[in-house]
Amino acid sequence: MERRKFLQLAGGAAFTWPLPALAQQTANLPLVAVISPLNEQLVTARVASIREGLKQAGLIEGKDYGMTLRFANGDNARYLGFIKELDALKPRVWVAIGSFVPLHQQLPNAPVVFTGIAIDPVAFGLVDSYARPGGMVTGNVQNAAGGIESVLSKQLGFFKELVPNLTRLGHIGPLTETAAKYPVERPEAQKATQQHGIALSMYELPTLDDVESAIAAGLRDEVSAFFVSGDPALNSRLSQIVASLAKTGKPAMGVYPTWTRGGLLMSYYTDPEDQAHSAGIQAAKILRGAKPGDLPIEQATKFQLIINLKAAKQLGIVVPPTLLAQADEVIE
Repeated sequence: MERRKFLQLAGGAAFTWPLPALAQQTANLPLVAVISPLNEQLVTARVASIREGLKQAGLIEGKDYGMTLRFANGDNARYLGFIKELDALKPRVWVAIGSFVPLHQQLPNAPVVFTGIAIDPVAFGLVDSYARPGGMVTGNVQNAAGGIESVLSKQLGFFKELVPNLTRLGHIGPLTETAAKYPVERPEAQKATQQHGIALSMYELPTLDDVESAIAAGLRDEVSAFFVSGDPALNSRLSQIVASLAKTGKPAMGVYPTWTRGGLLMSYYTDPEDQAHSAGIQAAKILRGAKPGDLPIEQATKFQLIINLKAAKQLGIVVPPTLLAQADEVIE
């Protein structure tokens, strides 16, 4: 069985425990609270990787710690509600998948391990430094050095090999409060497209119901291809967005692997499961008494190029053999 499928099964199985039995088993154990703005289906494998990291560090669930999980499905109000709900359980450590900023704002003294965030926490004043974060948070970032510009630049380089006539890229992203307060992807995308001589059109969504209007605007502007933002809010509409983009006949790429596995042409980014595994190891250190602020923030070391051959064939795109040889995963 492939490792990814095993992790998905392992993570999925964990959600099916009867709640009374789970409560009895974990009542007197230190609690690990895992929270994410994403939907459960997209982070099942990451939760399994967190558990795997805790296990590698020598801790056994049900014996050394208990775990509780909450997924907001792109709903920020729900995410904030889960923070209050879980805080009443007094977790020993929180593990935040995808975003930790609302959690840190609501509970500044809570011990938090974040995993796979795109923002530079030092630049935004959320931690003191990467070597010694200080305070109550630590974790891992997608790309600390220079933000995510270098990652997006490499992604665009691969995408241009797939789509040689790429001259204008349409960026689709929601207008969320977090995106406005911590602008990362938009300015970095502007820098990366300029490096490759590609024009960039931004289509910001006042609400998620405006996706179709944004795609239609891109077609009117004659974009060569679309780029779907990595904002967590969009993940709740993944199937709808992929289907709508497929109807345009235009190539499209997403930030995260889930978008390529869901049907888009290509993605190049960090391995979220590898980062979640590292977060599990850091959570274990905190359970054993380490202070979050003393644990260095880690930078991603593993990246994935994923190409969807099925999407390529539907678009009439012939993937260069040299690019296929570099792919970490090919979807057929």
